[in-house]
Amino acid sequence: MELFFSLLIGIGLSATSGFRLFLPFLVISAASLTGHLELSPAFAWISTYPALTVFAVAALVEALSYFFPYVDNLLSTISIPFAVIAGTVITASVIVDMGPLLTWSLAIIAGGGASLTTKTTSALLHTGSTAVSGGTANPVLSAVETGYSVVMAIVSIFAPVLIIILFGFIIWIGVRVLRKRKRDI
Repeated sequence: MELFFSLLIGIGLSATSGFRLFLPFLVISAASLTGHLELSPAFAWISTYPALTVFAVAALVEALSYFFPYVDNLLSTISIPFAVIAGTVITASVIVDMGPLLTWSLAIIAGGGASLTTKTTSALLHTGSTAVSGGTANPVLSAVETGYSVVMAIVSIFAPVLIIILFGFIIWIGVRVLRKRKRDI
């Protein structure tokens, strides 16, 4: 059962990394430092104060960067592979007491896949927002994504079962956006 919850936590945090790369690392670092989250021994470095500081600065810079129209589109596009890597690392870091083959297999498939799904949804939303509003609505979208990322990261740790519902909601939004774009073409 512990593996199941670890996997849910990893998927939830990985999905969060699709919206903001550094925010889930910041939450993981803080949660592990306060004793609310156990990390795999190979990822103990995340649970240090220097790492917490770096993640806090990186999360702040990243969040602020998304408030600039067109810069947010560029960030959304170029960060897709980094989000998949971050999602994979995040999931691997919270799975404890499992062999490396199964850990990394689950991390790549579940964590990388969850991150890719939300990052693709985010990129589509930013592109659509720019096309419709000329970029003026992008700061609002960025604020919503950042807020959603904070809530989702915290919920992932303290109520991991709810993350399945939130992740399903993200997929539903992504499918609707894709269908609408397909009809408009």
